[in-house]
Amino acid sequence: MPQATDWADVRVVGIPRALLFYRFGVLWTTFFEGIGRTVVVSEPTDKAIADAGEHRSVDECCLASKVFIGHVESLVGRCDAVFVPCYPTDDHRAGFCTKFQSVTDMVKSTFRDQHLRVISCEVRNARKMKDVRRPFEEMAARMGVSPRDARAAFKSAWEAQEAHDKAQADAQIRRMRALDERRRAAAGGDGAADEPLGILVVAHPYITHDPYMSSAVTDALADMGATVLYADAVDHERAYKKSFEFSDTMPWLINRELIGAILMFEDHIDGIVLISAFPCGPDSMTDDAIMRCIQGKPILNLMIDAQSGTAGVETRVESFVDILRFQQKGGYVHA
Repeated sequence: MPQATDWADVRVVGIPRALLFYRFGVLWTTFFEGIGRTVVVSEPTDKAIADAGEHRSVDECCLASKVFIGHVESLVGRCDAVFVPCYPTDDHRAGFCTKFQSVTDMVKSTFRDQHLRVISCEVRNARKMKDVRRPFEEMAARMGVSPRDARAAFKSAWEAQEAHDKAQADAQIRRMRALDERRRAAAGGDGAADEPLGILVVAHPYITHDPYMSSAVTDALADMGATVLYADAVDHERAYKKSFEFSDTMPWLINRELIGAILMFEDHIDGIVLISAFPCGPDSMTDDAIMRCIQGKPILNLMIDAQSGTAGVETRVESFVDILRFQQKGGYVHA
């Protein structure tokens, strides 16, 4: 049995810049810093990191998991232990893909020959503060931190994550309102210039906010003058509740939030771009449901993998924007 403070000697904690880091990274880093640890976050994804993850992973792993393994490898020798939390679920409508449940064991197995030290905790309900606090405090106890200091660190970390999420959501609301204002101004003009175009990018945060994964899409949209909105930059709780208008049985928390965001923004956008990392199981189901059930908005469905170049993606994005521009000018008859 492990000793109660078997992680007390861990002073430098490594955090891979991948997967749920893009959803809960502020919480994680603030917590460890709050209990007096130094945090080392891996560098942004590049080809070397992606290739390293590809080399160490089995073919069946999704691209996002392979990239994650590459980030873990980049932290070997730079920290005392790598933080790899486990996110199983007690709520079948607010859970995570199985990769988030197995990732701790996957990392330990993949890097067993390097004797990589892994610290972890098990979060069963990511939506409830008390259900997140308990495993983090238990982890802190194993690191030799007093209950009082652990509680204070977690409180600060939770508040920091909430402030970060709110800032992202507020900034997006401002972009959306500015887009609406530009539309109204264009409607009152002479019609010589292109009308403003708003496109919602729907993807997991670890795709949207990792330039290596998504920049070919988002840069192409911006270069063509579109205002890009992001489905993950919303009030998460509101989006989660909104998603039940779409499905009562959808089992994945982040997919629910993305679908809820579509419903929240569909009156303010001209088109939707879905981006998935091959071969994502949850996205294969939810993206198909979105394509079938979201009516009245053109949708471009993109799948990225380790072997794809960017030229084909950019061409598809440019064609999609051209279609939307043609539609704005009355090129299609709406039923």
